[in-house]
Parts: sequence; structure tokens; C-alpha cells
Amino acid sequence: MNFSAVSPSPLDAIDRRLLNLLQEDAWVTNQALAERAHISPPTCLRRVKRLFETGVIERTVAIVAPERIGPALTAIVEISLEHQGAERLQEFEARVADEPAVQQCYRVSPGPDFVLVVVVPDMPAYHALVHRLFTAQANVRNVRTFFAVARSKFAPRVLLPE
Repeated sequence: MNFSAVSPSPLDAIDRRLLNLLQEDAWVTNQALAERAHISPPTCLRRVKRLFETGVIERTVAIVAPERIGPALTAIVEISLEHQGAERLQEFEARVADEPAVQQCYRVSPGPDFVLVVVVPDMPAYHALVHRLFTAQANVRNVRTFFAVARSKFAPRVLLPE
């Protein structure tokens, strides 16, 4: 997604309150959300629907604890490309977007061109991913990987003023 082409939606205090509440618990009923936001249920439903329609809320997901389902290896990977033309950057982004093990991809500056957050079951799976995404990709100049030994915080939320 090209974030420079996306214009932010104007949010008022009620929208920000709803977003903060939904980031805490997206399974809350409309009635309970309306009560916590101090608005009527129809107003709440209309506003949440608008937040989805305008793309402020991208989607609702379940966050799975990887350690509860089996072994997991989390890697933070820095990628430097050989050639950084717009087309080559977009090719790389498309390549990693199709890879389920890549949870997050950021184009960064300065330093490497990209930083990825990758979760795989084990080291052989990581090596297979490296081969698929980086070794077979002739435009990748450098790969530097940091393996997580513990997760002390994971909070996928956007800070919003109340």
C-alpha cells in the first residue's frame, strides 16, 4: 500500500474513543461499545460502519499466541536491495506480501531498504523462506536477521488521543 497517496480521514473525539475501545476489544457488542463510548447504539453502529467503509479500520482479526499452538521462531530481518528503483522496490514488496510467514514489512530509511517481521515454526522453515524470498531473488544484496529469544511486549494498536 502506498501510504503517501492515502489521505487521513477526519476523526472527532467520538471516533477516537470508539477506535481506542475497539483496539482493546473488537468483540464487544454494539450495545456495550455504545455504553462505554457514551453514545446511542444506532449512532455507534453508524460510526463504526463508517470507520470500516473509509478504511480507518482495515479489518478485525484474532491475535493468536504463537507459543500456545506449537514451536515458533520469530525473526526480524533487514533487507538491502542491490537496485532501489521504484519498480524494484515494488517487486520486492509484492514478493513478501504473498508470503504468509511475513507478518509485517516496512520500507525504511536510512539503513536497509526493508525490515520484516517473520514467524516460522523452526529454523528449517526459516532457511526455506530465505531461499524462496532472498536467495532466489537476484536483487537482494544483503540479509541480516535477528532472532527473538523472548517477547516482552506485543501491542498492535495505534495510539490515539482520547
